[in-house]
Amino acid sequence: MGKNSKAYFVGSISAIGGFLFGYDTGVMSSILEMDYWKNYFHHPGSVGVGVITSLLTAGCFVGSLGAGWLADRFSRKRTIMVACIIFCLGAAIQCGSRNRAMLICGRFIAGLGVGCLSMTVPVFQSEIAPAHIRGRLVSLQQWAITWGLLVAYWIDYGCHFIKSDASWRIPIGIQIVPALILFVSMVFMPYSPRWLVDNDRVDEAHKVLANLRASGDKNNDEVVEELEEIKEAVRIDRETAVRSYLELFRFPIRRRVILGVVIQILQQLTGINVVMYYASTIFRQSGLSGNNASLLAQGINGVVNMLATIPAILWIDRWGRRKTLMFGSLGCGVTYFIQAVATGATQNKTVDENGDVNLNMPDGPSYLVIVMMYLFVISFAMSWGPIGWIYPSEIFPMRIRSKANSITTASNWLFNFIIGLVAPILIKKITWGLDLIFAIIMFAAIGIIYVFFPETKNRNLEDMEVIFTGSVWAHKDKKRIAEYDNTRQHHIDEKASV
Repeated sequence: MGKNSKAYFVGSISAIGGFLFGYDTGVMSSILEMDYWKNYFHHPGSVGVGVITSLLTAGCFVGSLGAGWLADRFSRKRTIMVACIIFCLGAAIQCGSRNRAMLICGRFIAGLGVGCLSMTVPVFQSEIAPAHIRGRLVSLQQWAITWGLLVAYWIDYGCHFIKSDASWRIPIGIQIVPALILFVSMVFMPYSPRWLVDNDRVDEAHKVLANLRASGDKNNDEVVEELEEIKEAVRIDRETAVRSYLELFRFPIRRRVILGVVIQILQQLTGINVVMYYASTIFRQSGLSGNNASLLAQGINGVVNMLATIPAILWIDRWGRRKTLMFGSLGCGVTYFIQAVATGATQNKTVDENGDVNLNMPDGPSYLVIVMMYLFVISFAMSWGPIGWIYPSEIFPMRIRSKANSITTASNWLFNFIIGLVAPILIKKITWGLDLIFAIIMFAAIGIIYVFFPETKNRNLEDMEVIFTGSVWAHKDKKRIAEYDNTRQHHIDEKASV
């Protein structure tokens, strides 16, 4: 880590916001299979489960849209702190729920906080990070999500042995603790230096950059150069300031907004949250009998997800965004296709007295489906998981970064909401057909990434103007960008020789 240790520390603290999202996702996934929860809420059907699950993401959609204005007006740091308070309120309401309406209300309020965090944390991380480790630093958000899922799964597994309503109230209430830790920790974290410059607090920005990059040395050449680049970028941004959300969809910003929205939508269309929300149900359908077995498999799923994210954190700035996404899409598509074939060819679908679907598959294909699910999670965790957050956070200029990221993040939550609402219905109705749909989407994503998405690794945030002012056909624009790199390196070499 060396001289970037403080940037890593600040990025890690803010990533607790991702932990909250992961925990809330994972905790509901297993609670849905708990007998005491089912009895307390009168065995909600597939539509009821979809509503309860997806109302969190509806709140996230609203929260992420509002976070853009809050982050610009009150700073990234304060917005994260406000989101923590909102999340704690929602979690407390869920924990104390007396009926289904109260539970849904609590999930929506918690979603407001999670949506705010999911938009603001990657922006904050990207703005404090040096270009050469920005991907790694923003990847911490996704890794924290996987830790949240992992912790939730195993807490659920332990609590399901409790023979009372505490079996589901305790896991829901525990998530208030990390939210309070994040709130208190952010009091001591710096403001984004780019936000400070944009608000004419240049001296404070200089001090923050010196602390993050050079142990407080304001005269360090890299610190001075980065500060001047930020000041110049802010000056240019103010000349073309975006005053409304409508202007985000006009040239020349429109292309970047579309790409940011598309990458967030495709992250959801990997089907990852179908796996995370309903993995216990899918494992049970595939032949794992009893709550213990399905919850244990879910816990193992969380471990796989967390460990598979580590290579992306370490090497995402070396691999690049494009190749990683294309290989990840290929892995996701292949595993889905194998699942679809194995399930479709061997299932003997029945419905029990509670309306639960059982596929009654032979042991061999059943285990194959479970292995493919784990391999899918590995493919996602090494690619779409982190890059879905990295790419939108790094492609926009300062003056519109929060507004644009609120749009891209909201699109993620909108599709998360839709998928969460319809997935339990489709899992029962078409079973393997859902795997086939996701496989087709993933194979199509390979072409979409290759044709339209430029490479952004190791670029300063202020360099993105050059990257995105060329042809919309990214695969044809490599020569122009290479010429720009050569010219820039020539100027750097000339300056060094003087």
